Parts: sequence; structure tokens; C-alpha cells
Amino acid sequence: MTAIDLNSDLGESYGAWGMGDDAAMLAIVSSANIACGFHAGDPLGILKTVKAAAERGVSVGAHVSYPDRVGFGRRDMGVTSPELTADVIYQIGALKGVAAAAGVVVGYVKPHGALYNRIAHDPIQGQAVIDGIKAIDPDLVLMGLAGAPILKLAHKSGLKTVAEAFADRAYTAGGELVSRREPGAVLHDTTVIARRMLQLAHEGTIEAIDGSTIKVDAQSICVHGDSPGAVAIAQAIRQAFETDGITVRSFLAA
Repeated sequence: MTAIDLNSDLGESYGAWGMGDDAAMLAIVSSANIACGFHAGDPLGILKTVKAAAERGVSVGAHVSYPDRVGFGRRDMGVTSPELTADVIYQIGALKGVAAAAGVVVGYVKPHGALYNRIAHDPIQGQAVIDGIKAIDPDLVLMGLAGAPILKLAHKSGLKTVAEAFADRAYTAGGELVSRREPGAVLHDTTVIARRMLQLAHEGTIEAIDGSTIKVDAQSICVHGDSPGAVAIAQAIRQAFETDGITVRSFLAA
């Protein structure tokens, strides 16, 4: 692999409550998953982040979520398909409007938190998200968990997709993310994380939490913007890639 996308979840601050360091992350990543107001983010903060992404030449994607501010979008919800489709349309539409004001376009959609994990294997909610994306802009790319059925479902429905791996999360032997409720689910050691991502880029594999080696075919790597030490993690990955001759570049520019 000679080039790979590095993305982060940004625009998640709300009023006086700051979340992450968007400015620092935008100097490192190539794609920004921007909150759309349902799990986090307020209009002014979202606009500032989109403008900053535009100035940096960073691709912009809609980080859609269940309507769950209190739980930061990390609580599963049994919403109906019509509700979920409408929620996705609403959120993408909001970010498209902000992006237009900033002179950029929204190029992809990445579901957030519990919604991301739910649709990875739930074809009913997955199809509802896909239907929402197609209804507002069928040219948008869906970003999803590498190896998850949602990517095949999206392809079958006519959407382009990009498979994603997580730098700062542990994996099960089955290729899923270890639940945040479990010990060791979130990784913090920048040296270990950078080494894992180099292995991913070169071999398409990663070490699972039980020590086994699993196949992960991903074109994008995520560093959560709200994780402790997120900027240091992203910097370590980018430096490791550049030292190794791997270019950090948005998958939309490929």
C-alpha cells in the first residue's frame, strides 16, 4: 500500500463544552467526519470545523447518528426504518448546507457510535441508512467497518463504499471492535498503535485482543477525535507512514 486515508471524528464540541482539538487534528488527517448535531456539535462549531477543513484541503464527510446527545450517540436505539431514513436525510442535508456556505462539498457518510456498530450487521437498519443516503445524494460514499456485511449491502444497493479500520480500538478475533465496556477496548500507546497500523498497511492484518492475527482490508484508518491523546496518536501514525513512504491521502482523491 502506497497511500491510505486517515480520518477523525470532528466538530463534536457543543457550546461551552469542548471536545477534542479539531484544529490540530485537521493538520494531520486527510478526511474529517463532521458531527451533524444529533450526537454532538452545534451549528457554529460545525461551521468553524468545516471551514477549517476546507482551508486544510481535508475531505468532509457527514457523521450521522441516532438522536442521542446525552449518550453521545453510543446507545443503541430500535428506531423504525422510516424514522432512521428521515434522520439520515436530515443530518446530511444540514451538513450539506453548512458545507455549501464554506465552499466545499460533502463527499461521504460515516455513521457514528451505536448506529455504526448496529448497521454493520443489521440489514434492516443498514438498508434504512442506505436509503437515506441515496435519497439525498446517491454519489455519496458510505464508510463502514472493514469486513462487515453493511459494505456488501451498500454495494448491492448501488452505493460506493470505503472500508475502515480503527487505530485506537482493539479488535475481537471475529474482526469486530471490542466493546468500550470491556477492558483494553481503547488503545493509548502511540508506539504500539503506529506499529499496528504499519502492519495493517503492509500486510492487511492486525493483532486481535486474544493475540490472534486477523485479516483487515481497509482503505481508511480512524483516530477518534475525543480519545485521550488523539492528536499524539494521529501524529505518530502519520509520521510512521511518511517515514515508511506511505502517503496520507483522502480516498476521495485516489
